[in-house]
Amino acid sequence: MTTPELVRDPAAWQARALSDRAAGRALALVPTMGFLHDGHLSLLREARRRVGPGGVVLASIFVNPTQFGPNEDLAAYPRDLEGDLRRCAEAGVSRVLAPEPEAMFPAGHQTWVEVREVSQGLCGARRPGHFRGVATVVAKLFLLSQPHLAFFGEKDYQQLQVLRAMVRDLGFPVEIVGMPIVREPDGLARSSRNSYLSPEERTRALSLSRALFEAREAAAGGQRDAATLVALARAALEAGGVRPDYVELVHPETLRPVARAEPGSVLLLAGFAGKTRLIDNLRLP
Repeated sequence: MTTPELVRDPAAWQARALSDRAAGRALALVPTMGFLHDGHLSLLREARRRVGPGGVVLASIFVNPTQFGPNEDLAAYPRDLEGDLRRCAEAGVSRVLAPEPEAMFPAGHQTWVEVREVSQGLCGARRPGHFRGVATVVAKLFLLSQPHLAFFGEKDYQQLQVLRAMVRDLGFPVEIVGMPIVREPDGLARSSRNSYLSPEERTRALSLSRALFEAREAAAGGQRDAATLVALARAALEAGGVRPDYVELVHPETLRPVARAEPGSVLLLAGFAGKTRLIDNLRLP
């Protein structure tokens, strides 16, 4: 197990990536905000598998201030760079970029990437400016890292569709690979924000996955009415002590609400267990 090289300077990182690409090496990028869990490790391991032993797996660890709102948890967001580097080593990561915010967004920065339609609604409606910050930092990471492949988890489903649209519209020469949600044995989706939960709140948080599974069971039994499925999931959240933020059944690519569940329709939800806002989703049969 080799400890990955830690790089702080984005310009030095880009120079190495350009050299690797010129030498014909396959490059895979996994952007993260750190505090890595098994969900992140599934992305890193798949990146290593896809590029092979001769390829380069790049991970970024950067708590991006531009995707946090003024009353969100930027200062409190969990950080553990030393632990993250150990996990990156276990997953076969070659290099880790961990820049300071000023290095990524220096004084005078004025260029932003905005993906308009799929960033509307859902988390986009409740976190103004969030996806503008996400799209901008990921576009910058693509330019700095020059990857052939980039890996993202499907738990952040709206984010995944935003980034796919950005790559398609702007012609980035990178393949976006979406990876399935990794869950705890009891069903809770892995998330860095789970660390905020008290034992009692964590028990309540199980109602997110429970709501999705109940809706999936109803759909498998023949229920196709979106309003009925949404109401079922919302009731399961509330019964479990989670305050719903949104529950919507949408088209898997456009994210527009649908009236009836069709193959591939995605049920997305967000809710508060105590003060912690969690998201989850599930494709219906």
